[in-house]
Amino acid sequence: MNFIPYGRQDITKEDVNAVVEVLESDFLTQGPKVPEFENSIKEHCNAKYALAMNSATSALHVACLALGVGQDDIVWTTPITFVASANCALYCGATVDFVDIDPQTYNLSAQALKEKLQIAKVEGTLPKVVIPVHLCGQPCDMESIYELSKKYGFSIIEDASHAIGGKYKNQPIGNCQYSDITIFSFHPVKIITTAEGGVATTNSQELAQKMELLRSHGITRDSDLMTHEPDGSWYYQQVMLGFNYRMTEMQAALGVSQIKRLNIITDKRHQLAKKYDSLLADLPVITPYQHSDGYSGLHLYVIRLKTDQIQKSHKEVFDALRAANIGVNLHYIPVHLQPYYQQNLAFKVGDFPEAELYYSQAISLPMYPDLSVDEQQYVVQMLRDILI
Repeated sequence: MNFIPYGRQDITKEDVNAVVEVLESDFLTQGPKVPEFENSIKEHCNAKYALAMNSATSALHVACLALGVGQDDIVWTTPITFVASANCALYCGATVDFVDIDPQTYNLSAQALKEKLQIAKVEGTLPKVVIPVHLCGQPCDMESIYELSKKYGFSIIEDASHAIGGKYKNQPIGNCQYSDITIFSFHPVKIITTAEGGVATTNSQELAQKMELLRSHGITRDSDLMTHEPDGSWYYQQVMLGFNYRMTEMQAALGVSQIKRLNIITDKRHQLAKKYDSLLADLPVITPYQHSDGYSGLHLYVIRLKTDQIQKSHKEVFDALRAANIGVNLHYIPVHLQPYYQQNLAFKVGDFPEAELYYSQAISLPMYPDLSVDEQQYVVQMLRDILI
């Protein structure tokens, strides 16, 4: 069996043609395709504004800045996520802390958040922003988190990097009903891709305007935002310190083409997950839980080993699957266990026990639209041979 990766982009001839068309046009950046992609995201999500950027990390950074995150502020997120979900606050000079995960969904626990907020209020350490992450594509308990935000006064950034195509309470993730800003990622292994890229959605005109400035050097050509009348039609002003976080036309063209297949891609992922659920039913593993309030984008299919029922260690199972040409992965190493966070922010083993238990058992199996029946059966058979 050839090597089977845990994820793979799905590129069609139509995608290639869309990018070639841009390469043969007059605009490689700052042309019509970026607004077209943004409009397609707004339409899909039913959000008022969408701002495309060169990565989800960039989008997280400008989202924090737009919400006023800075020195002496505190941002909370989940320890089970890619480091960008926490790093974005550090870029702004803020302090980061974490909320332990729910043992079923692996998302930030709304109950743990409630308990931590009660303590933080007494101690005077309430967060300015909370960043729940829709791990694997499954939405967090956003209604509960939103209600807590009203009580304790924090803003919410949904890190939906895994979740485009998913739904929460039958509404598309990204509509910002329960958040200030939602972030999507279009990295190659994500549900749809722009090669690299991200988008921030919001329903706030003020936040959209700030993020639009921040992604492009803080420069505006809008006379309403200038300090005086323009000197001429060539004129622009830098009105804040921003960054070069713009998305290119080629990336946007790929995104415009890809999003047309979003429902098909998501449906195929659910078919694969249903097949995995069936094939794995008699093995000593925990298959992904789906809360009734959500419809996962299913970026990842994560199993947890019932380590008390098998003879091999977590590492031995992982290594044996890799040796069988199956490119399993682990999403994620708890952020608080990363050396930078331990050395600079004094986190330590034992701080977030549910996250650490998850890390000791989790394995991401291959999940992408063109994973074949034979490949999927091979993955499960190898896992069966290793565990039984």
